[in-house]
Amino acid sequence: MRFFSLRQTSRAVLLSMSASLAFTLSAHAATVNAASAPASQEQASAAEKSNVNRLTPANSTDGIIALVNENAILKSELVDAITQTQARAQAAGEPIANSAQLQSEVLNALILRELQLSMVQRIGLNPDEAAINQRLDQIAQAEGLSSVSALQQRLDAAQPGSYATLRAQLIEDAAIQALQQRQISSRVRISEQDIDAFLASPEAKRLNQSEYQTIHVRVPYMDDYSRLSEDQREEALKVAQALRTRLLTPNVNVDEAIAASQGSYAIPLQGGDMGFHKAASLPTELSTEITKLDVGAVSAPLITPEGIDIIKLADKKASDTMLIPQWHTRHILVKVDELQTDALAEQKINDLYEQLRSGADFAALASTYSDDPGSAGRGGDLDWVSEEDMIGPFEAMMKNTAVGDYSAPFKTQFGWHILKVDGKRQQDVSDQYRRNMARQALYQRLAPQAKEDWLQELRAGAYIQVLG
Repeated sequence: MRFFSLRQTSRAVLLSMSASLAFTLSAHAATVNAASAPASQEQASAAEKSNVNRLTPANSTDGIIALVNENAILKSELVDAITQTQARAQAAGEPIANSAQLQSEVLNALILRELQLSMVQRIGLNPDEAAINQRLDQIAQAEGLSSVSALQQRLDAAQPGSYATLRAQLIEDAAIQALQQRQISSRVRISEQDIDAFLASPEAKRLNQSEYQTIHVRVPYMDDYSRLSEDQREEALKVAQALRTRLLTPNVNVDEAIAASQGSYAIPLQGGDMGFHKAASLPTELSTEITKLDVGAVSAPLITPEGIDIIKLADKKASDTMLIPQWHTRHILVKVDELQTDALAEQKINDLYEQLRSGADFAALASTYSDDPGSAGRGGDLDWVSEEDMIGPFEAMMKNTAVGDYSAPFKTQFGWHILKVDGKRQQDVSDQYRRNMARQALYQRLAPQAKEDWLQELRAGAYIQVLG
């Protein structure tokens, strides 16, 4: 348990460090240096009046800014967090000033982060090291570096210990994400009845696998809609109606129809043939309109804040069924554990393989010798297996084994195996896919509020004192 720990790991990066690290570090240094530079008396006076109680590197001496249960947040951590937040906003083209509101929002984020890290420590959540290494590799590539080692060298050359700080930060981020997923999933309850209701709604049409070729043209407004005169609105609508009439013609040349409808309208019409796409890739309001159209039909003019849209469904590739390959598989497992060494397990699996080659029955051997309690009683039967149901080495061997044949012995993290493929088929999983997608859509809709409720409860149950 940490007690007023002065951790050097910067928790200032409140979001995942997906932005360019070089930019972030240089922006951080530039901000600190600029804040530390002496200013004229007039400038200092003006800054003092406009930023009362504003915490900056120039006016803060390190100390505790907030107590969170038995832990502390330092002024230096808050300064770093504000600097990082401003650097990210600057990189996004939306600079923000160091105000009392920003300081309050960033401090609140640090408090919530501290509460979550304490909970991570209590329950012992440990992120996957492979995932951390993969994230570091992505950051290295984003920086134009060939390896994580090169990233470490660059960071530590700029500031000793920076790489260790980054890695610790990523571990904290991953642990918090895992904690949030656990907490949110326990709060979001989605019943089969909820899924049925969603699938009956217009929004569910976006889940189908059909592809739509659409012609989408917009008549832009000459000004903001709220400032348009009645004549200007009427003119835009007349252009849209004329365009709709032309698009109703079978095999219409879209470019010619747009050019003919343009006439004297002052703003160029936008859009054209958008090609094939799935409804799920479009905004909900457009996908809802498209899925209602028959091939060749054109929507009524759709008035939006940006202009008047006309949509024609030129073609449709119906694919409401989703077929996936499945393998009916059996296996024999010989475990490697504290009671059976790898060498002994390998010898045993090779003996069983020789018996198979001599004509022994696979199911009988599995029932007698397999160490997999879930399948041994069924003659090693794993039923129908889909892609990604099994671990990589098992799936690869399964795919390379002919129907009716069995594999050579191979090893996975569970021990030594021999598998047999009894059959292969293409299975329609459209209904299962749609239900899974519906569950995911409902979860995404409910998760933000569940997260907010949990964080509020977490904070309400904690001792928090803001100092200074």
